[in-house]
Amino acid sequence: MRNSTLIGVVSDTHGLLRPELLPALAGVSHILHAGDVGDPEILTELARIAPVTAICGNIDGDTRAWGRWSGLAATEMIELAGCLIYMVHALQDLDLHPKAAGIGVVISGHSHQASVERRQGVLYLNPGSAGPRRFHLGITCARLRIQRAQPEAEIMTLIQ
Repeated sequence: MRNSTLIGVVSDTHGLLRPELLPALAGVSHILHAGDVGDPEILTELARIAPVTAICGNIDGDTRAWGRWSGLAATEMIELAGCLIYMVHALQDLDLHPKAAGIGVVISGHSHQASVERRQGVLYLNPGSAGPRRFHLGITCARLRIQRAQPEAEIMTLIQ
């Protein structure tokens, strides 16, 4: 699509950078990691593809010693292609009203269950888990496309 921005969305790598993930992120202009990174080297590898914005998850503990990635926040707000995106690892920790705050996309992880849904005009995206298999769920990530500040998302299955 012309005049659109493609963003890769990843979560719950838990220290495992699967080789299947890298081609799925080809062509993205930015990568968002929604926590449970597990190893800062994953963010360094992802940054070779595109700029990375990441938050910490419940397994990440104290990220002060993560060098370039030290001090990951529990939440992050970023504007990409005219769309305001709010990142929180566990959706139950959402501490604001997205629509009232003008947020177009809420990105979360934690559950390992990929989902895309709209509520009150806000897109809620959980890319699922790109790391070790848990709960018999597929290994997934997501692509977020923003065109004219309007977000659309698709889940990409890396391993069934």
